[in-house]
Formats: sequence, C-alpha cells, structure tokens
Amino acid sequence: MFISSIYDTISVMVKPNHYADIYNAYEKNPKRIRILDSTLREGEQHPGVSFTNKQRIQIAWMLDYFGVDQIEISPIVSNDHVEATKTIIKQGLRADIVAHGRALKQDIDIALDCDAKSCAAYLGISDIHLKDKLRISREDALCRAVETVEYAKSHGLEIRFTVEDGSRADPKFLLQVCKAIEEAGVDRISLPDTVGILRPVGMYNFVSKVRAVTSVPLDAHVHNDIGLAVANAFAACDAGAEQIHTTIDGIGERTGIPPLAEISVALTYLYKSPNDFKLDMLQDMSRLIEAYTSIQPYDSKPIVGSSAYKHKAGTHLAAILRNPAAYEPIPPRDVGNRRRIVFGELAGKTGAAYLMSLLGLKKDDEGAKAVAAGLKNLRMGDLIEIPLNDKLEEQMSGS
Repeated sequence: MFISSIYDTISVMVKPNHYADIYNAYEKNPKRIRILDSTLREGEQHPGVSFTNKQRIQIAWMLDYFGVDQIEISPIVSNDHVEATKTIIKQGLRADIVAHGRALKQDIDIALDCDAKSCAAYLGISDIHLKDKLRISREDALCRAVETVEYAKSHGLEIRFTVEDGSRADPKFLLQVCKAIEEAGVDRISLPDTVGILRPVGMYNFVSKVRAVTSVPLDAHVHNDIGLAVANAFAACDAGAEQIHTTIDGIGERTGIPPLAEISVALTYLYKSPNDFKLDMLQDMSRLIEAYTSIQPYDSKPIVGSSAYKHKAGTHLAAILRNPAAYEPIPPRDVGNRRRIVFGELAGKTGAAYLMSLLGLKKDDEGAKAVAAGLKNLRMGDLIEIPLNDKLEEQMSGS
C-alpha cells in the first residue's frame, strides 16, 4: 500500500515524457531552426502534380499562417508560375517569398521581374553533374556560381545558393565553391543530399566541413530516396544548419523531401526550437494537398495519417482509456488529428467493456469477458472503429 502511494505521488509530479526529455539532452537555450517550405516548387516536381494559380495562392496563404519562414516557388517554369509568383509576393505575407531558378543571369532577371526580394540559384557541382548534365568544367562552374551571386547582389536581391549534389562532390571543390560564393556576398548556402545517399553521420560530416570554413547561414535540403530525409535534416542542424526545406506531406522529386508535419512537430516537441507554428493546421494542410493532387498519405504516416492515433491492441486500449499519454507522445488535437479506437479480436476485456458502455449495455467483468471472447471467435479482424468526441477526449486527457 505504501509503495503504491509512492508511485501515485510520482505519477502526479512527473510528466509522461519527463525521462525521455532527459535522454534528449536539451540545451538550456535551444537555437531557433527555421523552415523553408517548397511545396510550390519541389512539390510540383512530384509526378502527376500541377497546381492551378488559385491553388498556389491558397497554399501560400496557409503556409504563411502556419508559420513557415520562407516559401519557395519557381517562376522560371512557365508564365503561370510567373503570375503566381507575382501575385503571392503582392499579398504581403510575413514569410519571405523565394524565387527559385538556375545559376543563370536570365533566371535572376525573371526573379527581378516578379519584384522578388529573395531568390535562390542552384548549380550541380559533383563531377557527374558537371560532366554528364552541364558539360562544363569545375573552373566554369566556379565562375558561374560567383557571377550569379554577384549579379543578384548588384541588383539588390538576397540570394541563397544551392550547391546541387554537394554530398557527392569532391570535398575540396565543395569548400572552394562555398568560400568563393561567400566572398561574393551570398546570403545563405543550401547543402543538399540530392539523391538521398547520406546516412545521418554522413550528413553531419558534410555540413560540418562547410560550417568550419564559412560563416553564412546554412540550409539543409535532403531527399528521401532511402528513407532518411528527416533524420538527415536534423543531423544537418546538429552540425550547424539553421533552416530545413520541407513540403506538405513530403511530396517532391522521386520520393520527395522531409514532410512539414514531422519536421515542425519534432522542432516543437523534440528540439524545443522557439518557433510559433500553428500545429493544429497540419492535418488540414495534408488534406488540402490530397484534394489537389489525389496523393493520399499512407495510413500510418506520422502525425497526419489516418492511423496515427488509432489504438487497437487490448493492452493499449486498456491504458489509453485511463490515460491517453500511455501510448501517445503528443495529444492528437495539438496537431489537428483525432483519437480513434478500433474494436475487434484484439480488443480485450477493457475494450469490450468500453464498447458495451457505448452501446448502452450493462457491463460487468463476466459480460466483458464474454464479449471479448466473442470478438475473438468471430475471427473477422477489425469490426468497429470509433472516433472519440471532444467532450470524452477532454475527460480522458484530464484523467
């Protein structure tokens, strides 16, 4: 009895994630990590995706209200993209609108024609890009990079330069380019793992090398070809990057880049980054992209997936019916999702008793055991899925 009361006291005093927070080793003053969202640029490179201008404007408004720091769009693609870029810039959004293009003067001119204040230029610097895509020498690439930065700066633009395929470039040449564009006045350097080939320690080493020789802010643009994009993005931040590129639901070229939901939630809860994201918009934005693209997030997708807050196994149901934090690191309403309970052959006695109460049936231990046994004997898998209403969720969260 005495031991039980001690545990009861501890459970009141200690928050569910307290000990996990100790392992996460937060800094006393965590740095702010920014987000650039590229749904309107990288996102449109996803096969089958093409937004209308009205859709682009709506997405920009939602991203701005959500709280991203920069929104990227590529006016060089078409006249429609030029008009969309001009219109979005005129909206006076809080986020910087970044006009993205190649490391060419004519692309900088298009950004200027859109009245952009910020632009981004990219240039492949790996040997395979130089030889087989661009067909230029390292010396030519270095000159083009410097001239592009100088041209943008001479016209009053802020410029971010992306050393495309930098993770597969000769490290000596990578550092040579980064130092040269810093001297030319570049405002930010984007370090991409263009084909998603790095593991987290590799991304850390890649960014660390550049951080050691430059002082300009660094961005992380990482691809998800082997499923490590989110991990690599944060490894880049650990090494000194200050901004992560995302898209809504992670859509993009091939397998895409880090999803906005996972990055913003991790920044808020796991990195304690002092951002001001409206996380309860995440599922709405995911559903908006689904409506515009017909790309449905897989059920178990973190944060916004339809199964992200579903509970099925009997021991899980028994626990979350007493305290949802037993199996939920973050309350679902904080990220715009809903908690759901799945009843079937795995429900167990506690789940069966709860189902009986929802159906208005008298419940007792024997009756609950009988219902649980009946669900198992049916051998029909999942039979009923019940979303919890707000009132019940509040009662459960406070229990």
